[in-house]
Amino acid sequence: MFSEKEIQKIRNQFPILKERIYSNPLIYMDNAATTQKPLQVIQASQNYYSTMNSNVHRGVHYLSHKATLYVENVRKKIQNFIHAKHSSEIIFTKGTTESINLVASSIDDFIKKGDEIIISCIEHHSNIVPWQVLCKKKGAILKIISIYENGFLKLTDLEFLISEKTKIVSISHISNVLGIINPVQDIIKKAHEYGALVLIDGAQVPSNLDLNVQNLNVDFYVFSAHKMYGPTGIGILYGKKKILERLSPYQFGGEMIKNVNFDKTTYSDLPFKFEAGTPNIEGIIVWGDAIDFVKKIGISNIQDYKKKLLMYAVKCLSSIDGIQFYGDNRDFSKKSGIISFNLYELHCFDVGSILDRLGIAVRTGHLCAQPLMDFFKVSGMIRISFSIYNTFKEIDYLIESLLKTKKILLK
Repeated sequence: MFSEKEIQKIRNQFPILKERIYSNPLIYMDNAATTQKPLQVIQASQNYYSTMNSNVHRGVHYLSHKATLYVENVRKKIQNFIHAKHSSEIIFTKGTTESINLVASSIDDFIKKGDEIIISCIEHHSNIVPWQVLCKKKGAILKIISIYENGFLKLTDLEFLISEKTKIVSISHISNVLGIINPVQDIIKKAHEYGALVLIDGAQVPSNLDLNVQNLNVDFYVFSAHKMYGPTGIGILYGKKKILERLSPYQFGGEMIKNVNFDKTTYSDLPFKFEAGTPNIEGIIVWGDAIDFVKKIGISNIQDYKKKLLMYAVKCLSSIDGIQFYGDNRDFSKKSGIISFNLYELHCFDVGSILDRLGIAVRTGHLCAQPLMDFFKVSGMIRISFSIYNTFKEIDYLIESLLKTKKILLK
């Protein structure tokens, strides 16, 4: 458990936390959408443009060589961070969304009419729409795993839905709405029994859980930098080497080719086959500093602290009359630092707007998960999500502000 002094030392590394919102101190509780950036990440961006700005993998000059070396070192750093077998299994993308689209597009050749793809009703839109489009294009069938009222997946649905026709199962590791940690290892094992591939959407995972893709035996794993104190516009697709080698490229152009003539083009080896064009060089390099920041604090330490915040917040929120939680908030071993709720008779947008005037940043609306909103029969929710720089005092202020908001809106 971090002391108050230690948390303050961490907070001091985040310049934006000194901002004032409508004359109030900023309390940032929208970390499931994106985390704030520590000073070493901000400085790394400036350092890149000041000392090595150049294109990569293409030039013989010093700056190009230096930038290339940094990019490839970060690829290896990510390989070690997620315990991948080969650095060539790390494909740089714009983020989680593009990574899922890359897989959905590249497995096109292996999907035929009547094949089946399985997702769940808790998925983010980015893990729904690409599969809908693929199914429509190929005449495949999209099947949905439902949930119980407490937000846990109905794994009996998977037993019923999966068959030899199932080509891919794509499931989130942690729900961006409910914060529930799904039993992905069990899902992966079951899918493999039927010869299906598995993609895990790990957008909420990298600074919350220790990730070992080899132990999971997952075929594809995707996540972004910006939810783990890194820059926006950069993420990765991890894929097993033997599977990636079978897939067709997602985009075409420079960098991803080996030879081009007007009769035939041959593609580069992994990972470059899937990295057409100039990459987000700055984003990749800066991401390396974000990983260093996470590793210095320790993922287990971050996880333990956020769990304490979660438990305290649930206890405090439960004292508010008319609060409606979504998803289980009792088994904290299966939860990350996310709580979604509504206040009786109050629209989530109205609550979020008043909290904003009081300096508190939360997320409101359908949270890019409209099928899940339909399941709970609501148009939207209020979501708070914690990070290492949040404090118990901020939770106390949130409770005071929610009570004040109720009074204002129920006049």
